[in-house]
Order: sequence, then structure tokens, then C-alpha cells
Amino acid sequence: MRALKQLFTSEQWIAAAVAASILLIPSQAEAAQPSAKHTTQTKAGKKKVAKAAPSKRASTKRLASTPAKVTHLTASKRGKAQTSLRRASLEPSPVTREPQLASSAALVIDARNGQHIFEKNIGNVSPIASITKLMTAMVVLDLQLPLNELITITQDDVDTLKNSSSRLLVGTTLTRGEVLHLALMASENRAAHALARTSPIGKDAFIARMNRMAAALNMRSSHFVDPTGLNSNNVSTAEDLTRMVEAAHQYPEIRAYSTSDSMSFVSSVNRREYEFHNTNPLVKSDDWQIGVSKTGYISEAGKCLVMRATIKETPVVIVLLDSNGKLTRIGDAIRIKRWMESGAPRSKAS
Repeated sequence: MRALKQLFTSEQWIAAAVAASILLIPSQAEAAQPSAKHTTQTKAGKKKVAKAAPSKRASTKRLASTPAKVTHLTASKRGKAQTSLRRASLEPSPVTREPQLASSAALVIDARNGQHIFEKNIGNVSPIASITKLMTAMVVLDLQLPLNELITITQDDVDTLKNSSSRLLVGTTLTRGEVLHLALMASENRAAHALARTSPIGKDAFIARMNRMAAALNMRSSHFVDPTGLNSNNVSTAEDLTRMVEAAHQYPEIRAYSTSDSMSFVSSVNRREYEFHNTNPLVKSDDWQIGVSKTGYISEAGKCLVMRATIKETPVVIVLLDSNGKLTRIGDAIRIKRWMESGAPRSKAS
């Protein structure tokens, strides 16, 4: 029993959450059907039609902090759950069939030789949201600034573009290393902005350096205008981002910070303890070997995810852009992994 509990604490929690989320969204085929109705026969021979009561949507907790709950299904819903599991491709797909992904653009490459294993709309230029923070981190580390130097979050770091919330209070003082950790692991926007603002070269020169590094990496369709990714003018392609992820993997700090599970500290503002978690729940799974991870989201970009991982002894870079559901980018990553483990083609001509 203990072994079963341990097994169910990793990828199967995530799989169950993905399946549960899909139950809340009807398929295209289901959407095309009229709503279900109950028909009864009256004494006058006329049919009385009553619309089925709308189902209540269950609230979904953030996977970054707690495992998804497993709902006990009634017999009538069990068949739907099995259909949803098949739709999520949680079982290995046939070798001859590529995974059907919800992300608008996707690319998987063999990190050893750059060969494409899977691709979908890899040249589409689109906003990349907080995937930007990988480039921000590389510029910080290339400047060789002391990671033990103290940085204070100020009002200048507060997001006035999207008005996004943050638990990183104005006045909080942390080391540069801790701020970098929060930017990569928890995707903290105030942290990323503070890293650029406090650099000796200034924020504008910092952003210019981000674009020079993109050019040096041959990211020809990429452009950056801010260090957080909140601005939708930060754009790239799936193909360009594989280059950025591979470059980020060369930095030990990025590997460590982006894949850590959590970080906590006592605030210098109110002396309360704050705990932050990784925005990618897959880093906690024993079924994954992840070397670099970064998530991203703004409305213009959709849900995004990039990873450098090892699947079936093959180091790969996975890029998933513009996924429209809360869990679909995670589901897409799982589908890719299961497809590769089932014997997918090792690479194709790029």
C-alpha cells in the first residue's frame, strides 16, 4: 500500500488533474450536439421536455502548491472519465501516431544534435510572456554581479501594465541570488524587474543586452522590450526558444533555481514567513528528469512552457506555446513524454 501511495504522488496526480480539467471542457463533437433533454409522455400524448440542470464546475486548486484532488465519479460519469483519459493521451499512443497537442505551437528537439522530433507551427511569431525571464537571468549572470548583494523591491517594480498581483512586498530586501531564484522558480515579475533595474548598466541598457544576446544565439524572430514578459511585444518562435533554453542550460544557477520546488523567507517588511512554489508542477514528479523549466502566461500569449529534460535517455528541449487551458500545457508535456516512451521516432529532418 505504501508503494502504491508513493507511485500515485508523482505524475499520476498531474495526470488525474489534467483528466479532471478536460471533463470540464466539452469536446468539439460534444459541443456540436444539442443539450441533453429528458422526454416524458403525458396522458394527452404530448411530450413534455425538460432541460437537464446545468452541472456545477468544481474549483481547481493551483498544482504548484497542492496535489490535485481525485474526484469519485458516479457510474454514469465513469465512461466520460475514461473517454477524457484517452483524449488526454495519458496512456502510450501507438508509435505511428503523433500526439495531438492543445498548444498552438510546439517543438521537441534532440538536444544532442538539434534534430526535430516533433514540430507544430514552429515559425509562428507570438508573445512569450514569462519565458522572457530565462533571457533576463542569463544577462544577470553574464554581468557577473555578486549574488550575495542585497536588493530591495521598490514601487518601481510594481506591475502597472497588467496590474498583476504579487506576494513580494514593496520594501522586501533579499540577496540578488534569492531574487533571481524567485524570478525563475515562481515567475515573480517584481523580482525580474528588480534584477534589471538594479543592474549597474541600467534597465534600458539591460534590455538592449537581452536583444544582443538573442541575436548572438541566432534567435532571428525574437525581440525583447522588458525583463518580465508582461509586455506582449516580447516575442519569439518555438524554434528560437529551443536555442534560448539550450543556452540557459549552460548556467548552473538557472538549472538549480528554475527546477527547485519551493523557497521561503521571512519578510523584512512585516516579519512574516512567505513560501513560494515552482509554477511547473512537473518538477516535483519523480517520473521527470528536468534540467531547465520556465512557464509563462499573459492573455496575449496563452499558457506557455519550455523545458530541457531527459526522456528515454534522450536529452530534449520541449517548447509549448499558446495553450488555452489551465492544465493543457502540462497535459501536452505528458503526451509528448508518453509518445516518446512508446517508441516515437528519434528525430526527423529539421
